[in-house]
Amino acid sequence: MKQEKVLLQGRSICRIAITAGLLLTGASLALAQSTPQPAQDPMLANGPPSWDANHDGVYTCDEWKKFMDRLFTSADRNRDGSLSPSEFTTVQKADSTLADADFGYFDENQDGKITRKEFVDKPSAFILRFDRNGDCRVTADEIKAATAKKQEGPVERPRDRFH
Repeated sequence: MKQEKVLLQGRSICRIAITAGLLLTGASLALAQSTPQPAQDPMLANGPPSWDANHDGVYTCDEWKKFMDRLFTSADRNRDGSLSPSEFTTVQKADSTLADADFGYFDENQDGKITRKEFVDKPSAFILRFDRNGDCRVTADEIKAATAKKQEGPVERPRDRFH
């Protein structure tokens, strides 16, 4: 009888512990879901750009132009040196960063076709967005700085050398 009582108490303690664990887990999940997550930069929503040729995490204008040149070559199906609107759809499907690209944006002279020069010489919106120091290279630090949450409230200005 005494052994059964000890066994029943052990089961009760085990049930209480499991119930408490489940309650704590549920509460932490509910809290995690209610905590607003920081908004992700749309340019990073699909991960880092695929055109980092040497995979060093630094995105350069040279890499961008080489990527765009390869993309142009693959999209120019009739090999006439220009992209028609139907060939341009290949560009939009080739890379998620260009999925919403507009034909008119690349067709600078609005003649209904995009030349290799018009296409390749267009600056990267990614580099324009994240290249803080204008060296045509985007580093991880520049991406981090550009996506860091802005400090709210008054910001102390740095003092010049006279104050």
